Amino acid sequence: MTACEPGETVGAFLCQAGQMLRAAAIESPRLEARLLLGHAMGVTAETLLRDSRMVVPAEAVARFGAALKARLAHVPMAHILGRQGFWTLDLAVSPATLIPRPDSESLVEAALAAFPDAEAPLRVLDLGTGTGCLLLAVLSERPRAFGIGVDREPAAAALAAANAAANGLAGRSAFLAADWAGALAGTFDLVLSNPPYIESAAISGLMPEVARHEPGLALDGGPDGLDAYRLLAAALPALLAPGGVAVLELGQGQRAAVEGLARTAGLRPLSCRPDLGGVDRALSLAKKPVGGPASED
Repeated sequence: MTACEPGETVGAFLCQAGQMLRAAAIESPRLEARLLLGHAMGVTAETLLRDSRMVVPAEAVARFGAALKARLAHVPMAHILGRQGFWTLDLAVSPATLIPRPDSESLVEAALAAFPDAEAPLRVLDLGTGTGCLLLAVLSERPRAFGIGVDREPAAAALAAANAAANGLAGRSAFLAADWAGALAGTFDLVLSNPPYIESAAISGLMPEVARHEPGLALDGGPDGLDAYRLLAAALPALLAPGGVAVLELGQGQRAAVEGLARTAGLRPLSCRPDLGGVDRALSLAKKPVGGPASED
């Protein structure tokens, strides 16, 4: 995959790999080249940046070539590295789950703002847990909380459980493969969900890293992108404890439609936190008070 040979320097490998990644329309090609070569050599990208004259070991050349080939085919970087940072956590990822993204950290911010007492003994539910990123991030900030993560994909639930163990949170979490709320009884103080919300017809037009390599079940929100929100709106009134809050991730432009579904189901929109790009991303909901007004926005 690369013309560089064992015995050549880091700088030579990075120069060629950067050119190839740029030609493949990969953003930040030099940075990604460093990440790939660092992964192959077992060192940090910062180490490579400090010493471009370091010789690439022979045993790293094949690993680098395979990793570069995968990235040129638009396999997500996180899948190649096997890991992704989220909040303060280091999480394993796999093709069975969505890759955690910085935009989703707005849900963690919204959840913590809804329950500012760090010692609150919260009961937390994460529907469509994937890697477990949302649930584990909240548990890491609320040491007396306990959470359950549910995913329809058994491989995702298993990965989330492994991430909980790796981050020291296995004792305060449980994960199961089930049809979301269908297997649950009882109520929760906080319900989190990053549901599938892409319109079915739009999936093929997404960037190839997403369209080709992330699980369709976690992307496809039906013809209008709202199928999962309809299910959530119907389930949340029974899942939320008194004073409970649900925080849902939204796709761009979906706020009004999801708020409408929520109101119809007896839920009250509280706030909507934007992501770093200014997109309405984290919608917080509560149950309407019994006998209260139709809307208390």
